[in-house]
Amino acid sequence: MQKYIALLRGVNVGGKNRVVMKELKTCFEDYGFVQVKTYLNSGNVIFSSDELDTMVLEKVCKTLIEDLTGLTIAVTIVSGKALLKAIEHAPSWWNLDKESKHNALFIIAPTTPEEVMVSVGEAKPEFEQVSQHERIIFWSAPLKTFSRTRWSKIVGSTYYDRITIRNANTVMKLVEIVKKEK
Repeated sequence: MQKYIALLRGVNVGGKNRVVMKELKTCFEDYGFVQVKTYLNSGNVIFSSDELDTMVLEKVCKTLIEDLTGLTIAVTIVSGKALLKAIEHAPSWWNLDKESKHNALFIIAPTTPEEVMVSVGEAKPEFEQVSQHERIIFWSAPLKTFSRTRWSKIVGSTYYDRITIRNANTVMKLVEIVKKEK
């Protein structure tokens, strides 16, 4: 049995794409996933499964969500092991400075991190720091100059709908949940 995190993109934002986490948890359990937990209303579902293929899990989760809500929601699946490994390889500056915004951008397959990086363009080193580990892009920028960063403009990128973003606090809480339930 392996631990996974389903990261839903764009749910419960501004009253759109409403997904009730309690109902989603029940839906995942009814399917047969075990140790199901949700975290926050932004679409983070932690669960265990014998399935080892994340692409299969992604399709199953999309179908479950669509059957439950009638919505087509983009989902990416990250194994607990992959998340822990990514955090081990996170740059030393990520989630360090409390006067900065720290995000992790999870890339939704089949899009690659390289495609997203090229689309957004080179970071402006005087305003931001960007690094990548496998399918996760780490990004930090001081709050006072946030609007000057290239990566704050990711919303305008042609790949914006192929990523889901979590702040460092959320990522670290997911790490804590995965470690606790190993």
